[in-house]
Amino acid sequence: MREPVIEVGILLEQQAVQFVLPEGYRLNGEAVAAGAYEVACVKGELLFDGRRWRELYFVATKPEAQFELKGVVIGVQFHWERREDQRFVGDLKLIVEGDKVTAVNVVLLEEYLKSVISSEMSATSSEGLLRAHAVISRSWLLAQVGGTESILPSTHKSTVVNSSERAKERATAKELAMKIDSETKNPDEHIRWYDREDHTRFDVCADDHCQRYQGVTRQTTAAVEQAVLDTRGEVLMYEGRLCDARYSKSCGGAMELFEHVWEPVNHPYLVGKADKMGVAALPDLTIEAEAERWIRSMPEAFCNTADASVLQQVLNDYDQETPDFYRWKVVIGQAELTDLLRRKLNIDLGDVLELQPVERGESGRLVKLRIVGSLRSLVIGKELEIRRAVSESHLYSSAFVVDYEAVDAHGVP
Repeated sequence: MREPVIEVGILLEQQAVQFVLPEGYRLNGEAVAAGAYEVACVKGELLFDGRRWRELYFVATKPEAQFELKGVVIGVQFHWERREDQRFVGDLKLIVEGDKVTAVNVVLLEEYLKSVISSEMSATSSEGLLRAHAVISRSWLLAQVGGTESILPSTHKSTVVNSSERAKERATAKELAMKIDSETKNPDEHIRWYDREDHTRFDVCADDHCQRYQGVTRQTTAAVEQAVLDTRGEVLMYEGRLCDARYSKSCGGAMELFEHVWEPVNHPYLVGKADKMGVAALPDLTIEAEAERWIRSMPEAFCNTADASVLQQVLNDYDQETPDFYRWKVVIGQAELTDLLRRKLNIDLGDVLELQPVERGESGRLVKLRIVGSLRSLVIGKELEIRRAVSESHLYSSAFVVDYEAVDAHGVP
């Protein structure tokens, strides 16, 4: 089986990118001196070494070569967003996007996975958990970059999709998203899916919107490398096709149908069910009263734990900064909410009078939410767009109910 090469977008659309190259990198076949560099974009071209380029491709000539990117943003648009310097194995490609610079790491799939499983979770996690995550992450990634036919189980041979074919697939995904968006155009609705249409110049991003990939920065244990080696080439399949293996940090006690959160496609293996073995079926959380009871309670679930020893084993440091993922509360003021809606949705609804559930999925997550304003009302969806629209970063989930405080004489909370 020939190992696929993955293109990972690390720093996206920056005014300039700063990086450090050790010995062992070449540009256009010529050795590049070790040292620190900065590349800026001016009028659609990259400035480097006194010349203008449309693209820069620094090729590693040694397997152990590692370059460093300065000020990489992690937790993009989430509440833990920050910058840190990160080191990566493989090649470095700099491209122009929107008159800005994007840094892309070109890396072998299995090397990529070593970083993913120690970025998504702690490298100190149990060996079994690391192996399971390696299989899940590999499955999800291959389902994105190669489509469901990228592995042929009957012969156990891999079909490696070349870069031009991938570019066509990415463009097709974006066209599909635009088509879906155009079909849902309604002046009283704002419905948006977030998935593969968000980038077309590389295979996958490096942050929570895809899979966390933070280079070798947190890859600190031999167990991580062994987990990837032990599961090399293993993927999850369903009826002869690769599984789109989505996962989350905390499911709130119930898992959701794929099509309620991602693309409008049914995957029979991604269903709404309780996050616990041997329990009866979930209550019907599509019913508002049942959803409210569920959300205001603390049902037992695998992801409901406050055991510090467990959390320290599986979560990276910045994930432990927020202790209330399972059940949480956010307080937002009227002025802040109306400002968010103007900026995030580019619409003025006036004072926000009410947030009304329109549709919930099997897990109680809101699929559609009606925002009732003093000037007009608007239905928004799906899950991630709801989370994005009513928060400066993202709400932890769309599985929420709303309480109103300090309602004035005009009914404005």
